[in-house]
Amino acid sequence: MMKPLVSLLAISAITIGIGSCVTTHESTAEERAFEKVQMVLETNCVHCHGKDRLTTMPPISDSRALAKLIGPKTWIIPGKPDSSRFYQVVSMPDTMPGVMPPTGHAISKQEVATLRQWIAAGAQVPTAHTIRFTPRGVPPRSR
Repeated sequence: MMKPLVSLLAISAITIGIGSCVTTHESTAEERAFEKVQMVLETNCVHCHGKDRLTTMPPISDSRALAKLIGPKTWIIPGKPDSSRFYQVVSMPDTMPGVMPPTGHAISKQEVATLRQWIAAGAQVPTAHTIRFTPRGVPPRSR
């Protein structure tokens, strides 16, 4: 009768040990504020500008790569959406050459507004840790 009890205790100890090794990341306020922007990027940009991007495309594979595109004389100018090339290409009419995502896959007006608001507010990207962006939905393709 002692062997099953010892085995049960051993299994419990192993399970508890394994469980204590698993850590979960709790979102910061900065990350929660960025979630809407992240969703727009993952739905519309990361398919082509993520880890498998062409070298001629600006990288948007994670928050650290995105942060490198933010600043004066870069793709995203904090506080100045209309001067930001990133905002310009996502807000162009869908039929214009150079529009992003590619022609025929325009992002919604609400998504454009989300990006505009984010840039106007300073284009803050969470810095506590690197957030990897994962493509969502169907990848846009050129016609």
